Amino acid sequence: MLHRKFSLATLLILVSTAALFSQTRPDPPDFDAKEHYTKYEYRIPMRDGVHLFTSVYVPKDSSHSYPFLIDRTPYSVGPYGVDLYRTQLGPAPEFDKSGYIFVFQDVRGRYMSEGQFIEMRPHIDNKKSKQDVDDSSDLYDTIDWLLKNVPNNNGNAGIWGISYPGFFTSASIIDSHPALKAASPQAPMTDLFMGDDAYHGGAFMLAANFGFYSSFKPQENPQLPPKTFVPFDWGTKDAYEFYLNVGPLSNLSKYLDGKSALWDDQVKHDIYDDYWKTRNLAPHMKNIHCAVLTVGGWFDAEDLQGPFSTFHAIDKNNAGIFNALVIGPWVHGGWARYDGEHLGRVDFASNTGEYYRKNILFPFFEQYLKGNGDAKLPKAYVFETGSNVWRQYTAWPPKNAEAKTLYFHANGQLSFEAPAAESPEFDEYVSDPAKPVPFVNYAALNVPQEYMLSDQRFANSRTDVVVYQTPVLQEDVTIAGPISPKLFVSTSGTDSDWDVKLIDVFPPDYPDNKQDAPKPEDRDKPRKDVPAPTFVMGGYQQLVRGEPFRGKFRHSFEKPEPFTPGKVEEINFTMQDINHTFRRGHRIMVQVQSSWFPLTDRNPQTFVNIPDAKPADFVKASERVYHTTKQPSGIVVGVLPSGGNAGNSK
Repeated sequence: MLHRKFSLATLLILVSTAALFSQTRPDPPDFDAKEHYTKYEYRIPMRDGVHLFTSVYVPKDSSHSYPFLIDRTPYSVGPYGVDLYRTQLGPAPEFDKSGYIFVFQDVRGRYMSEGQFIEMRPHIDNKKSKQDVDDSSDLYDTIDWLLKNVPNNNGNAGIWGISYPGFFTSASIIDSHPALKAASPQAPMTDLFMGDDAYHGGAFMLAANFGFYSSFKPQENPQLPPKTFVPFDWGTKDAYEFYLNVGPLSNLSKYLDGKSALWDDQVKHDIYDDYWKTRNLAPHMKNIHCAVLTVGGWFDAEDLQGPFSTFHAIDKNNAGIFNALVIGPWVHGGWARYDGEHLGRVDFASNTGEYYRKNILFPFFEQYLKGNGDAKLPKAYVFETGSNVWRQYTAWPPKNAEAKTLYFHANGQLSFEAPAAESPEFDEYVSDPAKPVPFVNYAALNVPQEYMLSDQRFANSRTDVVVYQTPVLQEDVTIAGPISPKLFVSTSGTDSDWDVKLIDVFPPDYPDNKQDAPKPEDRDKPRKDVPAPTFVMGGYQQLVRGEPFRGKFRHSFEKPEPFTPGKVEEINFTMQDINHTFRRGHRIMVQVQSSWFPLTDRNPQTFVNIPDAKPADFVKASERVYHTTKQPSGIVVGVLPSGGNAGNSK
């Protein structure tokens, strides 16, 4: 998978399931960076004496001055050596041609920089000495040094980054340097426990985290990247098989060659304790004096929550600055390198990546770093999936989104009308940790990004998944903003997960995807053998949003509590935002299950400390979902008025 904290260049090398990442890459740039830029390498001193390795690319045309555009990363600023150049320097080819002083920096404790690396280093609000350092002070010191030592700069600086570099962007702009004029945190991690990479709804994101920490390990710095990357030996092509055979979580550390410290921190801190609270960046997003453009993707498998958390935190604490949000139909980092015309078999009808890079991101930095025109950006620039149009809003979520509940009913019905009948009271299924519900219906390692809108028909037919769906829609229904399940449940165990999936069911006559159409040159050729079965889009069940919730956290993420077997309890939680139109002729579906493997770790369904769970702790449990007038399960959504979407189409 494209994991949360890898730079895109590194990811393209590391990921073995690239065939599934179906947002196609554009052609490589035709601009020769070496012809137009001179590269320098510096070891910039920080206030505590630590030196950070920094590559600086300066335009050869010295007829006018340029702003700095900075990218701080834990993934190496390579290639190292003043005669070795990156093929692309800026967030898009337009930047390279326009001219910036591009700055790439290894953060503390990574690759050629000195110091100690700390996972999502906590911000220090009140720095009492030069030894009180964090990413904010490191950027401040870096900008100060650059202004004084790199000639021909115009006195302005900007910063951007994707994923972990997105976090470094957010963390670095707190108490911002006066020269910092623009920042774009993209897919930034904000709170790893609350919906970003590590935990969702208290459930551990197993495949993504182990896939990452099997390669991202502690380093002894300074050090150059290895000449040859040695991939992790899974011993199989199927992550479902690998993790099921491994057994309990405690068995995984032995696979990390004695360098499991970063992984162990993620696993053992399985409640919302001080380890996570000090790393929650949102409360510290203050004293930001630059313009901010936060970017994310609706189908980001790692850091979908981070952009929303960052955007709202900046809005709350920094009045008077330009602060905007951009969300498109993209996978993790897909907006930077991909066309974004489709994901898997779901089509978005245009080159959304190019549109964003040329019409949103580039004008933003040109305006605030060079004073070139007005980008005319709205508060929220979001792509509406389903209808495939760009929308501009004055607030996010849109102010006129009306909260409505999609209620579960007997016989698998789903409706905006509350249940009236008292019988039958519930739907029941048996959850077996030995046979967990998979999150995709094909063999894959890590987390294929296509899963975020993958066809759910395979889960629909399982006996351990309950399904509710509306009649065929007679009008479009547009849902915008967060989704909040409200469930009344019981279990025969003492703990259980409750995974909720919102799904768009395509009509039975929906046309097949153009990717599956026969090639024109093959249409008239005689058949020589039996072909593989065709993929039918009619009846496709597109995952729109899905989230797990670990039941023991129903009252508090700090103090988990067991269930009393058979006792009906209410569970409320919030899933990440969407902006999706369910078209006329489609249906809205909700699936509820108690495992989603190996996307999340298995709940033993007994109240134990899961990182220390033993095989005997994993037991079957009978799960019930209630839908009566007094116990009306459903999901609360924000519905936009029909016939108008509170914004302009683009």
